[in-house]
Amino acid sequence: MAISIDITGVPQERFLFAPSPLAELTSMLHALSEPGHHPALHGWITATSAALKPELSERMIEADFLWRSSRADFFVPSRPKATLAEELDEVDQLDDEAYVFAALMTTSCGSAPLYRRFSREKALERASARGPRQAEFAERLLADPPRVRTWVRRLLEDCEQAFFAESWARVQNQLAADSRHKADLLAHHGLPAMLTAVSPSISLQDDRIVVDKLQDNATTAYGAGITFVPTAFGHPHLLVVHAPGWRPVIQYPAAQPGLPHPISLQDVQRRIDALAHPVRRRLARTIARGPHTTGELADAWQLTAPEVSRHLAVLKQAGLVTVSRRGRYVLYQLDLVVCARLGADFVEAILR
Repeated sequence: MAISIDITGVPQERFLFAPSPLAELTSMLHALSEPGHHPALHGWITATSAALKPELSERMIEADFLWRSSRADFFVPSRPKATLAEELDEVDQLDDEAYVFAALMTTSCGSAPLYRRFSREKALERASARGPRQAEFAERLLADPPRVRTWVRRLLEDCEQAFFAESWARVQNQLAADSRHKADLLAHHGLPAMLTAVSPSISLQDDRIVVDKLQDNATTAYGAGITFVPTAFGHPHLLVVHAPGWRPVIQYPAAQPGLPHPISLQDVQRRIDALAHPVRRRLARTIARGPHTTGELADAWQLTAPEVSRHLAVLKQAGLVTVSRRGRYVLYQLDLVVCARLGADFVEAILR
């Protein structure tokens, strides 16, 4: 399953790389509403949540379906501005129909809910299934879009004063540097190298950028281009704006010191499959304690040397073993760091 972005005929100058204050703020809001997704942010989440005034915290909960499980497309600008106020002004330019459709994208049935009765009823029904708060918010939004839009903007402005401004000041230079680095990669090494640096879940297939996601969807960047937005608070999520009529945007986690390089879900699957075989698990238990030769492993487990070699090749291809030489002997050892991260890699890959 994947999201496909057709880039046929799109020149390099229409690839835009820039950090976005609004996208970063809503990444922070998502982290605060889903702390389990972001263990690396535990300290920031704990301190920020403790410092919030109860009234602001309650308002954030009231609107959290706008960023908890997915985000409205207007929260990830296709042409980022320098300040949050400028980006919110851009959101204010959207007509009510586009705003409501994007805000209710997780509950609408693929058509505009504001003026079409069937779509409206379906959106309310699906909102109710997600809980009373979302149902109430959806009803208010459909009944009086201008009032709710003003309320949402004021909430985001209050979040800026409460915690965003300070956190944004810490990371914006890092995100700007990451954007410049990705632009340089595209200019000097080409699109495949740039996409690989953005995420292992993104690939180039013919004239399409393909992003490994939970849904199958397609859009096009022809005539508009595509925007790449780095995030410091969005790790491990890889967010793609792909709805018809919107310029495609990919928000990706910027590289950060101390965080391991992400691996693709395919690589995670390869490692899980490699360890699923009982013989390979036995070999892994032995080479976890120290380096062994093929012959030693064959003797220990009463296997033939070719059989051991075949199983070790699978473990090596999955990136689970290291190989070293001692004279004429080749020794295999389980990579304990990689194995210890397997659970975290799996969670990050499926959340991406």
